[in-house]
Amino acid sequence: MRHALWLPAYLIILSFVMYALVSAEGRDSGKAAEISLAEERTSLYMTYETPSVPWHLLAAVDRYERNIQRVRNDLEEVEGMIAFRFPDEFWRGAPNPETGDSDPAAIEFFSGGGLDGNGDGKADPNDPEDILFTLALSLGEHGGDDQAHRLALWGLYGNEEAVRQVMTISELFRQFGTIELDEHVFPLPKTHHYTYNGTWGAKRGWGGRRMHEGTDLFASYGVPVRSVTYGVIEMKGWNEFGGWRVGIRDAHNVYHYFAHLASFEKGLEQGQIVEPGTVIGYVGSSGYGKEGTAGKFPPHLHYGMYKFDGRSEWAFDPYPSLLRWEKEGK
Repeated sequence: MRHALWLPAYLIILSFVMYALVSAEGRDSGKAAEISLAEERTSLYMTYETPSVPWHLLAAVDRYERNIQRVRNDLEEVEGMIAFRFPDEFWRGAPNPETGDSDPAAIEFFSGGGLDGNGDGKADPNDPEDILFTLALSLGEHGGDDQAHRLALWGLYGNEEAVRQVMTISELFRQFGTIELDEHVFPLPKTHHYTYNGTWGAKRGWGGRRMHEGTDLFASYGVPVRSVTYGVIEMKGWNEFGGWRVGIRDAHNVYHYFAHLASFEKGLEQGQIVEPGTVIGYVGSSGYGKEGTAGKFPPHLHYGMYKFDGRSEWAFDPYPSLLRWEKEGK
């Protein structure tokens, strides 16, 4: 009789164990699939790099396109290996009446830019190999140095901010040797005491009526402030609102804003590459006045996030990201 009572309990426990194992296996499989896709993309970029156009520049253009497609309603989000697509008119040639033409002879006749990159006899505007082959030749048109690349990117986008962000992404990929730069950490060490709440959209009065574009993390003077991401220091200096502040651009077109610092980390420079956990400064109460003003409010870190979508840059609430990074415990 005892065995009859224990059997259902045993089955329940066994079911929970099997569920946990299957769930873990599913998560591991998903992670492995993501890694595999990143590796496949990197392999493609490296296959079509040239002496003038390194793989990380091809990868940066593709990443930039993926970044803006995810936040723009007017752009199709291209699934698959490569997100970048040339305008159809460029690919087939403006006078060419055949939309989506993949005939290399016809494309050349109409002065189109599309090329056959893999030797299959077609210049397919949706084939990753043809796209990357054509892109590499386009980006190398003016030479192989940074200035030549900037000129080629200007021809592609006609937007100086887009050019700057692609070059930033390229430098990050080059520095770390990978396109997998998605790790984040909490901006304050968890060994220090701090408090924060979702204050997005709260009213601010100093300097005119405005809304609070970020989250305030209250902590003692001198608590280290860390980069939350892989990125490039785009801005360092004084701002009458934010006081001593640092701005970091990551590989996802996101600008991370750290304000009201007491001081910067020694040796920190604009243009410097940082990674998650790099100390960039220390909590303070600077701002709300001319350079050097401090003490008008309790010490805290103001942290903001801004996204560039290819046309404009807009703020979004960082609170959910902070909660997630804090929970991950880094």
